[in-house]
Amino acid sequence: MKEYPLKHFEPRRAEIDMLVFHASAHGGEEMIHCLDKLKLSAHYIIDETGDVLKLVDDKYRAYHAGVSYWRGIEDVNSHSIGIEVSSLSLGQKKYKKAQIETLISFSKELTARYDIPAVNIVGHSDIAPLRKPDPGVAFPWQKLAENGIGFWYDIDNAVKMGSFSSKELLNIIGYDTRSPEAMGASAYAFCRRFLPALVSKNNDVNELVQNFLPEDYDFMQRPKFIKTLQAVAYSYQQYLSASKKPCKI
Repeated sequence: MKEYPLKHFEPRRAEIDMLVFHASAHGGEEMIHCLDKLKLSAHYIIDETGDVLKLVDDKYRAYHAGVSYWRGIEDVNSHSIGIEVSSLSLGQKKYKKAQIETLISFSKELTARYDIPAVNIVGHSDIAPLRKPDPGVAFPWQKLAENGIGFWYDIDNAVKMGSFSSKELLNIIGYDTRSPEAMGASAYAFCRRFLPALVSKNNDVNELVQNFLPEDYDFMQRPKFIKTLQAVAYSYQQYLSASKKPCKI
């Protein structure tokens, strides 16, 4: 692991209990330069070759999440480790195999070291759905879940959550539904993670970061969205019911 210390950090205000994945449309060293110029930071970068670059020590609060929300937590920076993954398409195209292999092994190490609950393994778009589209539709959430990092779902469990509204289901998972705008954006962030086929791709990264939300939200009425939302929420609910470690809601 190479170290490229950035000075943009401060003391944490909470214990580490979250892991946040980001994508940046830059190579590793270029990303470091951009973060430094913007007075931002992350704890780690996984560059285009799959190498891990360390920018900020875990014990400090890095500046990667921005204005965000997850399961009642609003100071996500204090709670989390932030990992940037190089992706010139900002997650619109498949990540490199070496990057994902590194991401899996390194995430396992971090989640074990800090006892991070599966419900708190998130993407930037999950915690900031009104502002961010990364790590993108090509981020391999299912593969990560198959390797013990976060959740996937069994669609057959959808029927077990039939009495809940979409807002309640998004709340169970952890999304921000405190306003109609946040709820709609959270529903689309959910699709980026669990139903990427319902998300419009835009290979022009500059356009994507300016126009990453849909003009309408008719996808929320589709049976596939509703069933998948129910099935995913069931996975989270079961985890929370079985977990001995309390998680904020």
